Amino acid sequence: MRNLKLLKSLQSSELQGPGSPQCLAVRADTGSLLIASHYSITEYDPRTGQVVSEASLTAEGFLPEDGSGTVVGLQDLAELESACLATAGGDVVLFNLNTCQLECVGSVDSGLTSMSWSPDEELVVLTTGQETIIMMTKDFEPITEVGIHQDDFGEGKFITVGWGKKETQFHGSEGKQAAQRRIQEVQSAAAWDDRRPRVTWRGDGQLFAVSAVCPQTGARKVRVWNREGVLQSTSETINGLEQALCWKPSGSLIASTQRHPNKHSVVFMEKNGLLHGDFTLPFSKDQVKVKDLLWNNDSTVLAVWLEDMTAGEDKKVNTYIQLWTMGNYHWYLKQSLDFGRDSQKAPVCVYWDPQHSLTVHVVTRSWTSITYDWGWTTERSPGLDATDKANVAVIDGDKILVTTFRQCVVPPPMCAFELQLSSPVNQVTFLCQPQRTNQLAALTSDGQISVYSQGGQASGAFSDFLLIKEQTNVKVDQEQPLALRQLLWLEDKLFVGVCPGLLPTSSTLLMLHSAQDTDDTLAVRSEIEVDGVVVSMVHCFQSGTVALQLEDGQIRKLLWDHPEPSVEDWRDSSGCCINFPVSCVQTALCSISGEKYALSFILPLASNISSFLVCNDFLLITTHSHTCRCLQLSTPSIKGLQAALASDGGQNDETLRRVERGSRIVTVVPQDTRVILQMPRGNLETVHHRALVLAQLRKWLDRLRFRDAFECMKKLRINMNLIYDHNPKVFLENIENFITQLSSINHINLFLTELKEEDTTSSMYPRPDGSLVQTQHVSGQKKVDVVCDALRSTMESMGPNKFFLSILTAHVKKTVPELEIALQKVHELRVNPSEGPGAVSAEEALKYLLFLVNVNDLYEHSLGTYDFDLVLMVAEKSQKDPKEYLPFLNMLKSLEPNYQRYTIDKHLKRYRKALQHLSKCGDEHFPEALQLVKEQKLYSEALRLYTADRPHYKALSCTYAQHLVEQQQAEQAGLLLWRCGELTSALQAFAGSSSWRNAICVAQQMPLPPDQLALLARDLAEKLTEQRRYSEAALLLDQYAKDCEEAILALITGAVWEEALRLIYMHNRQDITETNLKPALLEAVGAQTAFLEAQAATFTRHRTRLAVVREQKEKARLDMLDEDGPDCPDAELYSEASSVMTGSKYSQSNSRISSRSSKNRRKAERKKLSLKEGSPMEDRALMYALGEIITTVDKMREEVHSLLKALVLFQFDKQAEKIQLTYEEALQMMEAAVPEVWPEGLQNSQAQLTGPNSTANSIMASFQQQQQQQQRPAASQQGEQC
Repeated sequence: MRNLKLLKSLQSSELQGPGSPQCLAVRADTGSLLIASHYSITEYDPRTGQVVSEASLTAEGFLPEDGSGTVVGLQDLAELESACLATAGGDVVLFNLNTCQLECVGSVDSGLTSMSWSPDEELVVLTTGQETIIMMTKDFEPITEVGIHQDDFGEGKFITVGWGKKETQFHGSEGKQAAQRRIQEVQSAAAWDDRRPRVTWRGDGQLFAVSAVCPQTGARKVRVWNREGVLQSTSETINGLEQALCWKPSGSLIASTQRHPNKHSVVFMEKNGLLHGDFTLPFSKDQVKVKDLLWNNDSTVLAVWLEDMTAGEDKKVNTYIQLWTMGNYHWYLKQSLDFGRDSQKAPVCVYWDPQHSLTVHVVTRSWTSITYDWGWTTERSPGLDATDKANVAVIDGDKILVTTFRQCVVPPPMCAFELQLSSPVNQVTFLCQPQRTNQLAALTSDGQISVYSQGGQASGAFSDFLLIKEQTNVKVDQEQPLALRQLLWLEDKLFVGVCPGLLPTSSTLLMLHSAQDTDDTLAVRSEIEVDGVVVSMVHCFQSGTVALQLEDGQIRKLLWDHPEPSVEDWRDSSGCCINFPVSCVQTALCSISGEKYALSFILPLASNISSFLVCNDFLLITTHSHTCRCLQLSTPSIKGLQAALASDGGQNDETLRRVERGSRIVTVVPQDTRVILQMPRGNLETVHHRALVLAQLRKWLDRLRFRDAFECMKKLRINMNLIYDHNPKVFLENIENFITQLSSINHINLFLTELKEEDTTSSMYPRPDGSLVQTQHVSGQKKVDVVCDALRSTMESMGPNKFFLSILTAHVKKTVPELEIALQKVHELRVNPSEGPGAVSAEEALKYLLFLVNVNDLYEHSLGTYDFDLVLMVAEKSQKDPKEYLPFLNMLKSLEPNYQRYTIDKHLKRYRKALQHLSKCGDEHFPEALQLVKEQKLYSEALRLYTADRPHYKALSCTYAQHLVEQQQAEQAGLLLWRCGELTSALQAFAGSSSWRNAICVAQQMPLPPDQLALLARDLAEKLTEQRRYSEAALLLDQYAKDCEEAILALITGAVWEEALRLIYMHNRQDITETNLKPALLEAVGAQTAFLEAQAATFTRHRTRLAVVREQKEKARLDMLDEDGPDCPDAELYSEASSVMTGSKYSQSNSRISSRSSKNRRKAERKKLSLKEGSPMEDRALMYALGEIITTVDKMREEVHSLLKALVLFQFDKQAEKIQLTYEEALQMMEAAVPEVWPEGLQNSQAQLTGPNSTANSIMASFQQQQQQQQRPAASQQGEQC
C-alpha cells in the first residue's frame, strides 16, 4: 500500500547541440549522462551543467554531415572506461571517455538495426539489416551469426503425446462446429511500427529475447536465445503485438504491449513464449502508442513511455511517461508524467539509473535533461486521537483507493471505497489539523487539487464517507511535469509545496493559499528560497513543527506560522545543528525524553530497519531480521534508543515480536493496539503488538477503567494477574469499583480462576525502564489469598445472593482450598433457598462447584465434614454409582459417632484425626488404636492423647521404645522405658548404647546384686575400651568391678599416664610401674618418634613436588600467552586458582555424588585429588595432603606434652630430649613452609565462591570479600601516585 513520491528533480538546460538526442546511457561510476545525437556523442554532468567530454561523429565519418544518420545503440562500458555506440550505417564505435578518441572496432556492410549488451558487459548482440543476429565478446570477437527468423521452435519445444486430432476431440459447449472454425488470420504489425528488431537481456545475462516482424505474416514474434546463440523458444502467434520489449531483470517475465479490439494492454510472456498475465492501459483503443517499456533494476517499477497517435488541432501530440507497480497481482498506476504537446519538451530518451533503482533520466528534444528521484511512501492520516480513522490512501491512476483501518481491514487491491478523479493522481496529503485528519487532498497531473472532506457516514456503508468538497487550480509555473512536489496540507486553505529553485542546488518553498479574487484557485502567497535541494518535508502533529531534509542530510525548520515565513537551522537544546550523515528516504518528527528529533531508518540509529512509524509515544520498527520492535520514546535517550535497537531482546521483552519475512508497517490505529503490516506479496496482516497492548492496559488501569482492560486482556489472552499486579494497593482500594464495572459473574470467575502467586510485572510483563514500581501486597501474605479474601468480603457485602458463584470461586481458588466452607454454604443454600433477581439454586451452585473441583476430591471433602446430607447431595451430582456409596454411607450411619468419625478419617487417610477420635471410643478399641499407631508411626501423638496414669500409656511407651531400638536410638528408648518403670528393658537399652552412667543408675535402682553389678561394669568397660574410651573404662573397672589392675592397664593402654600413676599409688601397686608403665613409655617414645620422622619426610617430598608442578604450569601459561596473546581464554587453565575453581565445577556437575550425604560427598571430593604425577589436579592434591600432615602433627601437642612429663619423672631424659627435638624440628619446618605452599594471593583465590556446601549468603560474602581485597591494592597504588 505504498505510493511513489517524488523526492527531488533536477532539470538542466545548459546542454545544447545541433540535431536532437537519439540515445542515452548513464555512467555507473560518475552518474554523468552519455548522449548520442545525429552529429556527436557527449558526456554531460547535469548536476554541474558542464560537458565532461565530447566527440564529433560526423567529423570522423561515422555519421553523415547532413544529420540524416542514426545511432541505434549506446552503452557505457565501465571496465574499458569507454562508451560503445552503433550506427545505422553499420559501424561499431568505441568512445574513450578519458581521451575523447573515437575508434571503429567493426563494421557491417548491411547496416545495423540495434545493439544490446549483456548485463555483465561480457557479450554484445547486434542485429543487421539482413535480419541476422551477430553475437560478439566484449573484445568484439565474433561468436556466432544466425538469422533472426527461424522455422524451428527452439530447444524448448513442447512435447506432443499425440492424442488424436482437433476434429475428434471434445469441445464442450461450443459443439462440433468449433472443429470447423477457421483460424483467424494473423494481423500484421501496426502502421506506425518502425519494423526494427528489439533486443532485451534477462538480468543474469543467460538469455536474451528478440522481437522482430515476421516476413511471412507481417506480425511481430518474440524469440528467446541463450548465451551461446542457440534458439530456445518462439512465442505463440499474438495478434496486435507491438514493438516495445523489455525483460524483467528478476528473470520471470518479458514485457511487451498488445492492441486488442477493445483495449490496449501491457502483456507478459514467459521464456517459453507463452503469455502470462497483462494489465490494461488507461486509454482507449487507438488513442496512444507505446514507444518503449523500461524496468528499473530491482524489477519493482515498470515505466511505460507513450505518445498520442493522432495530433490535435495544433497538429501536436502529447507524450506521457507512466510508472506502474504490482502488488497482490494487481497493477497500480503510481505516477503519470504529462509532458504536454510542445514537441521540444517531449522526451526522446528515457533511461533508468543503473545504481539507484528509483531514479529515472529523461532527455527532451531540446536537449533538456530531467532527473527524477522517487521514493516509497505510505500516505496515512496523521491523527493521534480516536477520531482519526487510520486512513491509508493508495494511488491507482485517476483513482484513490482509501481504506479506513479503524473500521475494517480490506486487503489490497480491494479497499473500503474509491475516489474517482478526472486526471491521474500524483500526490495525496491529509489535513494536519486536530479532529480533521480524515480530510484528504489530491494533486492531479493537470495541476488541480481536489479536497475531500468527511460526509454523512451511513451505518455499515463507506460510499459517502469522503465527499468532494472543492476543486482548485494551482497557479504555479510548471516548465516540467511534477514541478510541485512534497505537498503538505497544513490548514484549511494553506498548502506548502516544494519546487526547483533558481539554481540546480537550491529549492523553493511555496506557501499556497486561496486567491483573493476567486476561491477555486490556489495562489503563491510567499516563496522561500532554500540553499539546498529539499528531499523530504514532515510535519509534527503535536507541536505543528515542519522539518525539511536536504539531500546532503541537513535538517531545517520551516517557520510557516509566522507573518513572514522563513527557514532556519534545526538545533537541539545545546544549540548544535542537527544533520544526518546521508539523506534519508523516510523521516518523521518525534520527541525523545522531551527533546525533539528527526528520525530516519538509516544511521545513526540503526542499519537494519526496513520501515518505521511514530505513533503517539511509540516508535514502531520492522527490521530485516524479521522482527517488529515497539519502543517507548518518553523514557530513553538517543543512546538508549540505539542500545535498544542493537539488542536482541530477552525472553519476555515486550518490545519485540517476530513477523513474517519482508513485513512492512502500513499504519497503526491511533489510541488502539492494532498494527497493520503488509507482506511482500501484498496481503495485509493485523497484529496487536504486546508493547502497545500493555501500554494501553496500564493507562486503563491507572484510570480505573477495569472493564476496558478486562475485555482487552480477555480478547488478546493477556494474563489477568496484571490487573492486580500493576498496582496492588490501588486495586484493593477499588475492589467495589472493579466488581461494579465487570458486573458479570462469569467475568469475575474468570479473573479469580486465573490468579497465580507469580508477579507478572516482574516475569511475563516487566515494567518499562524508568517507570515507578508500584507498592506490592503486604509481605507475609500470599497474593492469591489476599485477592480472594478481599473480593469475597466485598461481594458478600454487595450481594451474597447475586455473587454466590463468585464467592464459591474465591473459597476454592485459595492456596489451601476452603472446600469445606464452600460445601457448607451450598448446604445452607439448599436448606434456605435465596429469592430475588440473580439468585442461584443449590443445585446450580453445586454443579458449578463440581466444574471447579474434581468430583472425587469434592466427595471426599464433603465426607470429611461428617455431614451425610451434604455427602448425599454431592454424590447425587457426581457420576458415582449409588450401589457403591449408599452401603458405605449406611454402614457409617450405624456406627457410634466417635468411631464413625474414626472410620471416615481413616478412609480419607487423615490418620492423626482418626487417632484422636479413636482415643475417645473406649478401652475396647485400644488394640485397634495401638495397631494404627504402629502402622502410621503416630507414637508422639498417641502419648499426648493418653495420660501417664492410664494403663495404655505404658503399652504405648514400650511399643515406642521398641520402635526406637529398631531405629538405632537405644539411649532414647532406654529413657522412655526408665520413665514408665520398665527397668529391666531400660537397662538392656542403656547397655546396648554404651550409656554406662544411665545403666549404672538403673542397675542400682533395681537393685542388682554386687556380683551382677561387677559383671555389668566389666561388660560396659570392654565396650568402652573398644571405643578407645580408656578413662571411662578404667573408672568402671576401678569403682564398680573393683579390679584396680585392669583399670591401671587400661589407662596405660590409652596413654593416660598421670591417671595411671594416681591409681598405682592409690592402690599401692608400684610393681606395675616396672612391669608395665616404663616399658609402655619407651615404646610410646619409639612410636611417636618414628611417626614424626615419617610425617616430616612425606611433607618434604610433597613440598618439593608442589614447587615442580607450579613451575611447569607457569611455563605452560606463559607459552600460551606468547602464542595467542594476552586475551587467550585458556591461559586461566594454568593458573593456581584455576585448579580450585576446576574442582568446584567438577563437584557441581557430578550430580550423582552431590546427591549423597555430606560425608560421602567429602569422601568423593578427596578421591578426585590424585597424587599421581601428571594428574590434572595434582597441585591441589599436594596442597591438601600437606594440610592434612600439618593438622595431624599439630594435634599431637597434648599427647607429646603428657609423654614428656612422664619421661622426665622416670629420668628418661635422653628419650625425652630426642622426642622433643624431633617434634620441634617438624613444627618449625612446617611453619616455615606455610608461605611457600599457600602464598597470600592463592589463599585469597582459594576461597571458593560455589560448591555443594555453599549457600547464597556465603557466596555473596565471599564475592564481596574478594572484591574488597582487589580494590585495596588499587587504592593504595593511587595513594602512592598522589
